[in-house]
Amino acid sequence: MSERALPLLPLHRVLDAFEGWRLEQSDEAVERLRAAVAGLAPAYDVGGVRIAVNAAPLAPLEIGVGSLGTGGARNGAPLTTRSVLVAQRPDRTAMIEIDAGAKPADLIVDALELTLSAVWAREEAAIQAQQLDALDAAVRGIAGVLTVDAVLQLIVDQVRELVGAEYAALGIVGPFGNIEQFVTSGLSSEQRERIGPLPRGHGLLGLIMRENSSFLIDDIGLDARRHGFPPNHPEMHSFLGAPVRSKGLTIGNLYLTNKRTAPTFSDADLRLVEMFALHAGIAMENARLHEEVQRLAVVDERQRISEDLHDSIIQSLYAISLSLEDLPEIAAEDAADGRARADQAIDSIHGTIREIRNLIFGLQPELLEGGDLQTGIASLADEFRRNTVIDLDVHVADDLPIVPADHAAQLLLITREALSNIARHSRATRASLNLESAGPAVRLTVGDNGEGFDVAKARNAGQHGLTNLRSRAEGTGGQLSIVSAPGAGTRMVAEVPIERGP
Repeated sequence: MSERALPLLPLHRVLDAFEGWRLEQSDEAVERLRAAVAGLAPAYDVGGVRIAVNAAPLAPLEIGVGSLGTGGARNGAPLTTRSVLVAQRPDRTAMIEIDAGAKPADLIVDALELTLSAVWAREEAAIQAQQLDALDAAVRGIAGVLTVDAVLQLIVDQVRELVGAEYAALGIVGPFGNIEQFVTSGLSSEQRERIGPLPRGHGLLGLIMRENSSFLIDDIGLDARRHGFPPNHPEMHSFLGAPVRSKGLTIGNLYLTNKRTAPTFSDADLRLVEMFALHAGIAMENARLHEEVQRLAVVDERQRISEDLHDSIIQSLYAISLSLEDLPEIAAEDAADGRARADQAIDSIHGTIREIRNLIFGLQPELLEGGDLQTGIASLADEFRRNTVIDLDVHVADDLPIVPADHAAQLLLITREALSNIARHSRATRASLNLESAGPAVRLTVGDNGEGFDVAKARNAGQHGLTNLRSRAEGTGGQLSIVSAPGAGTRMVAEVPIERGP
């Protein structure tokens, strides 16, 4: 047998033991690894083996067997020693020593080096997979939040857990480049209060804002660019900072301090935070857009109510008051005529009450509190049934896709206005509402068996309902059509895309 034809089974045992130590990293796993390494000595006729590993994310390790272990005696021959850069990084090293005299110790060192590199690569891959899973969970956690304050707090909470930081903060940059909002995680409300006013963007916080770039700092207490901490501020050392951008503009900065599982944050941590920051910017913009849509919805509601009050209810009340002005004189001259006039006024008042109930039916909390599309549709349908005597049949498909928040809000407003029109104008006894998937869109169909109208006929100057419906649908990149004829009821179909346009 040639010198290079070495038996492989003991090395395989070492490889298996290294893998077990990687997975468990307990004292028992270290002892099993020591026993496997000890098996190399009789297999290859070497005096001793020593291995020292300092290659994060593996735990530090040092074992020695035979003449290179505790209590052993060296034979005095030269050692074969090699310092290995694991993954070619100066901060990840392994020292391998073989007491083999003139025997082919280099082959054993080569095999151990390959074993260490394989074990390190598997550990790194496992950690990256865990980080990507955590990133996915963090992104999913912030994606559906539709209020700005809630999404900001969730962002700092999620990013702190994502990289194992003790403290995290999100600074929102104002129009003049200053920090106008500072959201923290890891600090109690009492700690925040003791620290005092918001930071102004000096020192390292301002550095990220000025440079618009990410930073890793081993110890901010030793960095010459620091500005210092105010009284009662917790002790902070390792630091990671990254900008949060949306549409090419920096809208905030993430700050993380005190890595819990290591002295400093790593390049992998930075990459993870930068990926998360991309999604955080989208989530922040989405929440702001949703709040703006809701604000506009409130303004639109006020305008609609004002017009409806003037066009119908105020006019009805004014007519009733006119009919009652001369009621005393009529009743004095003809009691029966007076009673008839009073009964007519009462009937008109009851009709006006119904008008008011139909009017306030459109004020839906679900439209203003971030409820999902299905919940909003159900709320509108329930309110319609409570405030009208019209039978409403509702069908919402189970396989509806996720609709962007602003598109969903417009779809709810379209539904509300369509049902309101049925309640106020159709004189229908039955109505239907159907919401279903339609390829790259969702399709809303609302119909009734009412008296209908001529769609082509010009409407009164103050009646903008159909125009508003079309504008809402087209504003999302969708479309709306209305089919109706006198005596034939009305059918409205709106299609709203499930993705935002460019």
